[in-house]
Order: sequence, then C-alpha cells, then structure tokens
Amino acid sequence: MKSTKSPEKTNLHPRNQHRFGYDFEQLGILFPELVPFVFINEHQIESIDFSNPEAVIALNKALLIANYDIQNWDIPTNYLCPPIPGRVDYIHYIADLLALTNNGIIPIGEAVQGLDIGVGANCIYPILGNSVYDWSFVGTDIDEKAIQNCKKIIANNPQLIESISLQLQVESRFIFKNIITPEDKFTFTICNPPFHNSKEEATKSSIRKVNNLENTRTTKPVLNFGGQNAELWCEGGELGFITQMIFESAKYPMQCLWFTTLVSKQSHLTSLYKTLNKVNAATIKTIDMAQGQKTSRIVAWTFLSETQQKNWKFE
Repeated sequence: MKSTKSPEKTNLHPRNQHRFGYDFEQLGILFPELVPFVFINEHQIESIDFSNPEAVIALNKALLIANYDIQNWDIPTNYLCPPIPGRVDYIHYIADLLALTNNGIIPIGEAVQGLDIGVGANCIYPILGNSVYDWSFVGTDIDEKAIQNCKKIIANNPQLIESISLQLQVESRFIFKNIITPEDKFTFTICNPPFHNSKEEATKSSIRKVNNLENTRTTKPVLNFGGQNAELWCEGGELGFITQMIFESAKYPMQCLWFTTLVSKQSHLTSLYKTLNKVNAATIKTIDMAQGQKTSRIVAWTFLSETQQKNWKFE
C-alpha cells in the first residue's frame, strides 16, 4: 500500500511549500503528462526517476502550474533544468535578508527589483520571486538562445510581462558592466554561478550525480541534468567567477542593497572573504542552505553602512 505522505524535508526553508514533498495525484490532474513518470519507490512513496531529464522537466512543469501559476514553461534540449524546491529556497532566504533592515517585514511588490546574473533558459529565479513576493527582475545572460527562451516563457504568462525584463550580456568577460547603468538601483542580485573549470570536469560531476541517484556505475557522459557551457563551467570555475563578481560589484557600491551568490564549495569561502575585505564590503553574511542532495550557502555583501541599509526604500 502506498504512502500518501512524504517525510518532511526539514532542510528546506520554513516557508518553502515543498517541505512535505509532492502531491503526485494532484500534480497529475493538473499536468497529465507527468503521470507516466510516477511510480512507487522502495519506501512505498510516490516518486519519479530524478536521473531522467524528461521526468524532471515534467515535474517542473506540473509544479509551476500548481504552485506558481506558470503555464507552458519549457526549456530547449540540454539546457539546465533547475530543481524548484532549492531555487525557491534561495528566494525565501533573500526575503529574510531584506527583512533585516525593514523592521522584520519582508518587502513585497514591484519596487523590490532583483538582478539575476545568468538567468539561463529557464528564467526560474525571476518566475519564483515574482510569483511568491511580486518582485520585479532584470535577467541577464551571455547566451542569446537562453534569453530568447525566457522571452517565450514570459510571453506565455502575461502577468510576467511588466515584471521581468531581459538583457543580453554582450561581453562575456564582464558580469555587471553593460548591465548596471548609472540610473539603476537594484535591491539585490542573485546568481547560481558556473561551478566547474572545464567541460571535462562538468562531465565527471554529472556521471557522479547519476551514479548517486541510480545507485549504479556508469562511465558514459550524460546530459540528464542538462546545462550548456555557460551554465556549468567557465575559466576559473566558481571561485574565479565569484571573485570577478566581487571586484566588479565594488564599482557600483551605492546602486545595490545586497549583492548575493550561491557558493557550492565551502573551501572557497576563505578566499572570497579575503576578496570582500579587500574591496571594503561593509557587511558580509553567509547563509547556509540545502541545494538538492548537497548543502550549499549564499554569500551576501553590501557596501552600504548600517544607516544606509535601514534607509533603503522598498516602495
């Protein structure tokens, strides 16, 4: 007999509506294409094969319909398919960060503007941030095809048209240059940086991930998790990318309340803190969180004094 209830995922943010797993029966009603992928696992709980890209995309489509009122979401073949519970966790932690200097109240509404560095083809952070907190976003990427797919998603969901704008970063070696203009003021930046140094390193990691999920051994390169080169690897890997981001952020000290990024490798923190101190960040925060099967963390920094932080206008 199947269990109707998944165990609570206590590592997720308290406001994350995915803490209790997925109601596959309801999701299947809303998105019937998901049904063939659902089975009863060894724990007698309904699940899908998370190493199957078609199953994961179908689950994402169903979750976006059921929980975020997003229709006709899709991504091109081999592009990164984001795990929604982990992505929305990042959004919730940013909300908590903003509340710190807003009398403990999470600011909502379009006056709160996020800048998503590397929006990808999935547009997931702007979608979730707008759906949950009604925030507005600028999404940037160096990949024209990714930007075009985001435009398609937005066109399919008219409620997003006024809230999410997109910009191609025409110089791939830069992060904020060409994007932040003198007139811009962003409440926060958000980023899931490329993790690996090379395609070979990314392939090895993907093989390990599938082996962990399937409890089998394979040596074949797999694309089950998707990801183009700009999404998965860059010269210098995660550490190089975030270091560049920190140095560039120092050129826009008054134009953003909080710069933030995910940091997958804990071993990178010491170097990143040194760089942040070198550019005279006023406040540095590290927020622990879970990302799927692994732990991760958000590093956030600001160049504003405590008084300037408290005087930041959210409306």
